[in-house]
Amino acid sequence: MLRHLVLAATTAALALGSASAFAWGYSGHGTAYTSRGTYNGAHYGSCGGGSCSHGGAVAGPYGGVASNTGTVTRTAPGQFSNSGTATGRYGNTVEHSGNTNCAGGTCSHTGAMTGPDGKTATTDGSVTRTAPGQYSSSGTVTGPNGNTSTHSASTSCAGSTCSRSGTVTGSDGGTVTHSGTATRVSTGVVTTSGTVTGVHGTTVTTGGTVVTGGTVVAGGAVATTTGTAVVVAKPPVVVAPAPVYVPPPPPPVAYVPPPPVVVVPPPPPQPVRVVVAAPPVVYVAPVPRPAIWVPGHWVGRVWVPAHWA
Repeated sequence: MLRHLVLAATTAALALGSASAFAWGYSGHGTAYTSRGTYNGAHYGSCGGGSCSHGGAVAGPYGGVASNTGTVTRTAPGQFSNSGTATGRYGNTVEHSGNTNCAGGTCSHTGAMTGPDGKTATTDGSVTRTAPGQYSSSGTVTGPNGNTSTHSASTSCAGSTCSRSGTVTGSDGGTVTHSGTATRVSTGVVTTSGTVTGVHGTTVTTGGTVVTGGTVVAGGAVATTTGTAVVVAKPPVVVAPAPVYVPPPPPPVAYVPPPPVVVVPPPPPQPVRVVVAAPPVVYVAPVPRPAIWVPGHWVGRVWVPAHWA
């Protein structure tokens, strides 16, 4: 999302910068000196038949080139449409378009940006003149995944100085604040300064001078121009937030398990031998019967002598 915001801000800056030149059919080039190297840029603008076209490009210190072209057409009193293409240093393109309607001191804008992968981000916002030399703006940027960032700002101009301040809030609640001033110190010479504070509290401070014709010393650099705009920027100053002491975590607690307890089971019981004794043999003598004397006698033809029975 931050990349989309930066791209949107860059596109808007180029469009506004070119728009201010349309009335004069302006073209020119300039150089920016930064801590990361020197950047050279050129731009042009022309108008005709109710439509204005603009184009520009910036070459970085390592040879990469980014460009932006587009048109703005007046479709009716106070109504405008715009479209264009921004091309990055690696050839990736972003198509942008939008519509603006101005009435009663307020200009409202809606737009869309489609990246090289076909995903689209949408924007909408408004700028209102609240008093002579004072303006306020607000709007939203919705990414292709539905995440929305909001932005608001105010600008106040008095004498030779214009001051601005604003806030950008991401979909996760993180906030970036920015502020700055631009002062006309003499004919064709404007000095600028500003700060940006990120979501983690880090602050970047910038300053520079925009000159048309003449020699200017800013931040130790000397630039001579002949009718073209030159930006001589001081190296950005990064103000880091105060260090936060985070105590080290406590040492890990070593767990020493108790010595194992060996339980020796008792020996199994000896088997019980059951001895079954044979029952004693008991002789039961028959009950004696009384003896009877049987005298001798004949049984048939057999003589049976006398006997006990």
